Amino acid sequence: RHGVLPRTLHVDEPSPHVDWSSGDVRLLREEVAWPESGRPRRAGVSSFGASGTNAHVLVEQAPERDPADDAPGPDMPAPLIVSAAGEAALDAMVGRVRGWVLERSEVSLGDVGLSLAVGRAGLGHRAVVLGGDEVRGRVVVGSDRPV
Repeated sequence: RHGVLPRTLHVDEPSPHVDWSSGDVRLLREEVAWPESGRPRRAGVSSFGASGTNAHVLVEQAPERDPADDAPGPDMPAPLIVSAAGEAALDAMVGRVRGWVLERSEVSLGDVGLSLAVGRAGLGHRAVVLGGDEVRGRVVVGSDRPV
């Protein structure tokens, strides 16, 4: 994502049992810029555990995305997670969130949903408000009855 190859962890000196002069493999002692080549960046990452566990993964650079493609459209409601200590407080919080969103049409519902999901404590009573062109409806998590 940042165009940088991280340094090799937990290695002070390369193994003397490997001929490092043949081929194009090396351990990175410090971060190195990963230049663009006109094609997706690809890398292999290996992990060799002390207990004999070996793992290897190939990773590839994700294609460029337009952030506008991720914004909810008029036909795609955004989930707004709301929580409170009790049912009355939950009803009040749903009303406050609904009012706040309706007063600010310039605000991205996706951003509001993210802020509610990661920026607030998850209290005992929770609801998911489906926000679209107009914030509408609510489904209480843990119950199949709409409120």
